[in-house]
Amino acid sequence: MRRAFLSLGSNIGDRGEHLAHGVALVAQDDPHRVSSVYETEPVGGVIQDEYWNLVIELVTEATPRELLARAVLAEAARGRTRDVRWGPRTLDVDVLLVGEERSDDPEILVPHPRMYERSFVLVPLHELAPELVSPTQLEAGVGAVTRLGTLESLRK
Repeated sequence: MRRAFLSLGSNIGDRGEHLAHGVALVAQDDPHRVSSVYETEPVGGVIQDEYWNLVIELVTEATPRELLARAVLAEAARGRTRDVRWGPRTLDVDVLLVGEERSDDPEILVPHPRMYERSFVLVPLHELAPELVSPTQLEAGVGAVTRLGTLESLRK
């Protein structure tokens, strides 16, 4: 068993519902914890609405490729389309870290190559695992981040 971290985000439709269903599909039966939800500005230059982002921590035996399969399944279940790179989406799921594993496979790069550049990943990751994100990395992250509350409180 090892700790794995995935980032989930949504900026189309009912963001809370998309995130909740994404968490359920990604976690499956693995023990897990979920960070607070953060409203974040989009990155990548495409004009679009703000995102809701969170990070989920799993205790799992799943491989990076198996976690990627869960991510793709969760995105498809929420109607994700890939029309515009870094464009709006119902659900986006990225595998960030899987224990100490490293993968250079272009389909699943682990650790995620841009995770330490993005505040929408760093802030919720730091909430769950402060030992994985240094204060310098946290400060260097790009994009405004505002804590909204727990996923449960936002779905009421």
